[in-house]
Amino acid sequence: MNIAVSYHETLTKLQGLDWPAQGPFDRLDWFALLDDPLYALAESGRGRVLLPLQRERRQLASLANWFSFTWRPLGDDPALLAALAHDLRRQTHRVELAPLTDEDGSATALEIAFRDAGWLVAREVCDENHVLPVAGRSFAEYWATRPGKMRTTLKRKARKVEITILTHFDEAAWVEYRAVYESSWKPQEERADLLEAFARAEGAAGRIRLGIARAAGEPVAAQFWTVENGTAYIHKLAHIEAAKPLSAGTTLSAALFEHAIDIDGVELVDFGTGSDGYKRDWMEANRPRYRLTCLDWRNPRAWSAIAKARFRHLAPHNRPS
Repeated sequence: MNIAVSYHETLTKLQGLDWPAQGPFDRLDWFALLDDPLYALAESGRGRVLLPLQRERRQLASLANWFSFTWRPLGDDPALLAALAHDLRRQTHRVELAPLTDEDGSATALEIAFRDAGWLVAREVCDENHVLPVAGRSFAEYWATRPGKMRTTLKRKARKVEITILTHFDEAAWVEYRAVYESSWKPQEERADLLEAFARAEGAAGRIRLGIARAAGEPVAAQFWTVENGTAYIHKLAHIEAAKPLSAGTTLSAALFEHAIDIDGVELVDFGTGSDGYKRDWMEANRPRYRLTCLDWRNPRAWSAIAKARFRHLAPHNRPS
């Protein structure tokens, strides 16, 4: 089988190629928002695989940022993935890939490909992902299983705020979202421009769910979700600290869960990465996210990292003789 490997710094030559997106972070439009890309492409007569990468100091890493829930190859042909792993040794001495999921087998496929290509590979858990498998339940059935304190809070406080849920991007609502976020406990947004561009694109595609809670006409809580392929993704949530006694965040979350489950009919709610304790009250399962660190022992630039690292799972496919 003839395999061609090429590298691209822009999406110009890739726009006509079609990869089915599993989620919001698998689309070429998403990668176009990120900096310093290097797209590694393997093609054959039977398909193609793309690794969206970025230059990070003297190494290559996943084309991702703080906002990414996951990163995975686009395409799953093992032979093409192996060709990319082998050819990348001509580009760098170190590749770091994260955050990887293995529910679809992509973390294991990458690990096998890089090991077989002669890299030293360390795999470790780098984060966690809280999710809610809806399992055919209505919102009322799901809510009946939540902690009693949450259910009591909603019953007592729900009427104190007015909820709006938008399924399109709205300029005024986004201004309110930004105002709530900037007045919340959350740190300043690193790339507010990137987040807004993403929200606009999701709105244009009908995937956005933008929730605002208001008290006396003033926004006090805001959340940014998207919905696609049977999954609701919770991207951002914030509330104004001064309005905390209103429990507007809980009321808004419940309204968005109800909308996603009963109206959108999702099968899974994904709360992204992070070990925040409050996520456990809403979610029912926790999935690991992985990092692969791949070092080319043939390259002298990797020797220092190899010497310093105490990887438990470094096992090259072919050791030097």
